Amino acid sequence: MRKSTLMKTTATTAAIFALIGAAPAFAEVETETAYVLNTFSFLINGALVMWMAAGFAMLESGLVRSKNTATICLKNIALYAIAGITFYLVGYNLMYMDVSGFIGSFSPFWSPDDAEALAGTFASDGYSASSDWFFQMVFVATAASIVSGTLAERTKLWSFLAFVVLLTLIIYPIQGSWTWGGGWLSEMGFSDYAGSTIVHSVGGWAALTGAIILGARKGKYTADGRVNPIPGANLPLATLGTFVLWLGWFGFNGGSVLALGSAAAAIEMANVFANTNMAAAGGVVAAMIVTQILYKKVDLTLALNGAIGGLVSITAEPADPTIGMAILIGAAGGVIVVLAVPLLDKLKIDDVVGAIPAHLLCGIWGTIAVTFSDADATLVTQLTGIIAVGIFVIVLSSIFWLLLKYTIGIRASEEDEVNGLDKAELGLEAYPEFGQGSKSM
Repeated sequence: MRKSTLMKTTATTAAIFALIGAAPAFAEVETETAYVLNTFSFLINGALVMWMAAGFAMLESGLVRSKNTATICLKNIALYAIAGITFYLVGYNLMYMDVSGFIGSFSPFWSPDDAEALAGTFASDGYSASSDWFFQMVFVATAASIVSGTLAERTKLWSFLAFVVLLTLIIYPIQGSWTWGGGWLSEMGFSDYAGSTIVHSVGGWAALTGAIILGARKGKYTADGRVNPIPGANLPLATLGTFVLWLGWFGFNGGSVLALGSAAAAIEMANVFANTNMAAAGGVVAAMIVTQILYKKVDLTLALNGAIGGLVSITAEPADPTIGMAILIGAAGGVIVVLAVPLLDKLKIDDVVGAIPAHLLCGIWGTIAVTFSDADATLVTQLTGIIAVGIFVIVLSSIFWLLLKYTIGIRASEEDEVNGLDKAELGLEAYPEFGQGSKSM
């Protein structure tokens, strides 16, 4: 299960209240206060993570061509809505009602302890069940968002959303139950604080299999092996999206403390915030330096992905490292992003927004880096978790993508791709005044 901080009553204060005969009342107030603060932490941090959906939408909108902007916006808001529904219907209990060590219960979410809390009997876990459901739900939406960016500009809308249903209904919760649901990886000692593997590499593996099966955009690669860059339409929007993601990541990692009802929990959350921020900073600076060395110029898009790579890298363990170590972990993520992008191009794997390097490869790196600061984590166990989750997601994702490919189809026609998916799928343009059919005023 995820790490949490034990809520303890200060011994001196408790002793004082005991002397005046108020210890029972004090303990009750302490429990209720912790319950409220823990619940509030889930809600406010969950809202920050939900805001990451806007960050993904803006980042992806900025990195696609203008003729596909409205479609990518629709995909992002639709996948968030779908993730919420599937996580309510099956996902949460499949992930957190694990009774076998491998899979949970196929049933909708419900929260009996909320009614007990209203009656004055607080649940032993110390927070509202509905707040926990909300916080966990926004994580599954993040995994789905990773896929949309990689496969942008050539994927059919409804085929992509069908895959989102399968990803959020089956793939994500089952593998998540292995660790956060108390399953077999948790029993082995596998550690993934906020989801470098459980969230980010899962989205990355699903995106990678989809990109291979789907194929590259028309004109991206030539027969003689040359790569034709296809620049995005709005880099300021992509920059804004990155800042929004950076902000939302404080909730992503900070909320994963799973408590705010004690001084120890507050200190841990503060450490998580600081390390999260500085890992991203390390990722940006490292990406800028490496691009300057390799290309004699600094690439903005790689700097943006350097920030995300740094954030993903620290997500597996943001509480234990020192700030200096967090910078180095994030910097390594920034370097990975810069080096991996041309490698994917050599393999002719078309990743529109660079999500595979930032989320998959940095997710793997971050999960390994846990061993640098967590004495209980071993390299063998961390690699076991990475490999097990990777194989599971690759196999199921491949099955689902191929099933969709040979039934309803997953790729837009060549004509639709040339004209843009906005017109083909939605019948509108994100920027109609700049379209070919616009007239001078």
